[in-house]
Amino acid sequence: MMSNEGLAFIVFSAGMLVLMGIGMNMALALVLTGAGMAWVLGFWDTQLLAQNLVAGVDSFPLLAVPFFILAGELMNSGGISRRIITMAQAWVGHIRGGLGYVAIGAAVLMASMSGSALADTAALATILMPMMRQQGYPMHTSAGLIASGGIIAPIIPPSMPFVIYGVTTNTSISALFVSGIVPGLIMGAGLIVAWRWVLRDLVLPQGTALPMKERLRATVKAFWAMLMPIIIIGGMKTGVFTPTEAAVVAAFYALVIALFVHREMKVVEVYGVLVRAAKTTAIVMFLCAGAQVASYMITLADLPATLTGWLGPLVESPRLLMVVMMLVLIVIGTALDLTPTILIFAPVMLPIAVKAGIDPVYFGLMFVLNGAIGLITPPVGTVLNVVAGVGKLSLHQVIKGVNPFLFTYSVILFLFVLFPQIVTAPVAWMR
Repeated sequence: MMSNEGLAFIVFSAGMLVLMGIGMNMALALVLTGAGMAWVLGFWDTQLLAQNLVAGVDSFPLLAVPFFILAGELMNSGGISRRIITMAQAWVGHIRGGLGYVAIGAAVLMASMSGSALADTAALATILMPMMRQQGYPMHTSAGLIASGGIIAPIIPPSMPFVIYGVTTNTSISALFVSGIVPGLIMGAGLIVAWRWVLRDLVLPQGTALPMKERLRATVKAFWAMLMPIIIIGGMKTGVFTPTEAAVVAAFYALVIALFVHREMKVVEVYGVLVRAAKTTAIVMFLCAGAQVASYMITLADLPATLTGWLGPLVESPRLLMVVMMLVLIVIGTALDLTPTILIFAPVMLPIAVKAGIDPVYFGLMFVLNGAIGLITPPVGTVLNVVAGVGKLSLHQVIKGVNPFLFTYSVILFLFVLFPQIVTAPVAWMR
């Protein structure tokens, strides 16, 4: 006869598959599966469910999420994102395939400001895709490149997924931020190599280089935008403010620049920006609340111990364990978005990794990187849908165009598995 714990596991896994299959909101699906597990385990209590819902969002570090979201909205509305793209275009836009390099450079710079893959991708696609279409770039490849550039945002600090991961697993958010700098730059370099490879078969125009005076003018206009990541990362590194306070500083800085320096946003428009940021925040926070219900019941059902038993033989071989975990997360990433993946699986997998002697910060970076790649992995691919919507392309076209860059990221992911020092050494040095 099956134990209650085994039945709870079936309720959770089958329930999530069914509810996702019928298109139910992910947060609500987590609450319902958590409630089903509570009933099976004999812990059914509406007050307990309510307490866990509140506990899921009752966290000071999670305050960083709404402020980083607000900072991203202000960047897009206040001309900060556009100035970054214009500066990149001034320097490399004339090269053959230059708009692709502009997309990569702008993606890296914008990643160091907002931490949101969706916000960065939407800004890049809105500005660059019409230009690429006008100059004869193949739109499926251009869309794939922009989508791939957008997922650098969860890796380079400040990163909202790192905040959520740190809160969920009680890992240092500052250390996670530091761990993402080098991998994020390597992702950008990998995209450059992949784009150069794609360019071999493309016939694209080569523009005329702008005079140095025009390049410097574009750089000066982007000065206040480029100062933003220096303030955020420098402030955290020197201990002036915490990651949560850094989010507030980022939002306030973006607001001041948009209203009083660039003057591209009026005071009356702030309300609309706040509403958009609030809607996005509500989605993320409801996910956190729902995941806490499911997480609590997963713990009561002792599912982490069950998973440990399955992976136990691999604990003696940390590298092989990491390979298996990454493969599992790749499969999960095809069906789940990054945030629910963190909330559901990070608390279960991290203890196993730590038992095998894997550094928790390194594991956090790898976990988020894998989940970020899932954002451009079909069939769900949230970022793919954003690019397809902005560029008025079919999802099939975007999936076709993203394949070379998806392959590049997969190589980078397993390079980090084989050589963890690429991640851990810079963290140790910066500490």
